[in-house]
Amino acid sequence: MRWKLPGREIVFPRRPLVMGIVNVNDDSFSGDGTLDVDQALALARRQVEEGADVIDVGAESARTNRAAVPVAEELRRFRGFLERWPEVAGGAVPRDAEQVWPPVLSANTWRPETVEAVLPLGVEFLNDMGGLPDDRNARLCAEAGASLLVMHSVGEPKVPHFHQQWEDVMAEMEVFFEEKITLALAAGMPAEALVLDPGIDFAKQRDDNLRVFRELARLQRFGRPLLVPVSRKTVIGEVLGIADPQERDAGTVACIAAAVRRGAGILRVHDVRAAWQAVKVLDAIG
Repeated sequence: MRWKLPGREIVFPRRPLVMGIVNVNDDSFSGDGTLDVDQALALARRQVEEGADVIDVGAESARTNRAAVPVAEELRRFRGFLERWPEVAGGAVPRDAEQVWPPVLSANTWRPETVEAVLPLGVEFLNDMGGLPDDRNARLCAEAGASLLVMHSVGEPKVPHFHQQWEDVMAEMEVFFEEKITLALAAGMPAEALVLDPGIDFAKQRDDNLRVFRELARLQRFGRPLLVPVSRKTVIGEVLGIADPQERDAGTVACIAAAVRRGAGILRVHDVRAAWQAVKVLDAIG
């Protein structure tokens, strides 16, 4: 299986990729966001040195109980980071021979106005939490040659869906991905440039999320890399009775192990050092 990016490809099977989270905002649910671009770049550099294969930068919180940041402000935050990203990519060295180098630059955004503006700034991968309600972001990525993530959810982004009920969350997720892949291909996206995300905690309750982890292997039928956002999730806090997201890193490592065992190819995390150690040991065990 090949993951097509602008000017290069990553071939699976291989050691799972670690995606580091950089929040250029002051409202991150895990408390690690910053509006200081120097601090955000320093965090990105540290994550790269700790083994991150992908850096995922976002300019607004994904929290659904917060209003969306105005597009102009989102772009201002993005540009401050993206224009200086070469300082990070050019000033670090890979942690080992298996680390993707240079690291993939990912933008976490969902509004087409923002997507159109950031793709020319060196972004290789659009981490779109919007669930492709239409084909606009797929068309923009196809035109730019960028890779696109399709995340499972329902309804509008930035709106809580706490009462969403699923008769069979995995069966309905499979139908969702069939429809969205068809939409993206019709918009001009190469199949090899698509990545799928089961959307842990998005429009899902505790038991839904646990079932997604248990049955993640069902999504391998699509033949695309599976990106699993495991880090500090609400479901971990619910299982452990831990309210503070920053205290959920041990539970995150457990989710990494479960996801990798069932076919995850990319793990989105806050604690890159712990995630890199986990995937390196899991890869050695085989």
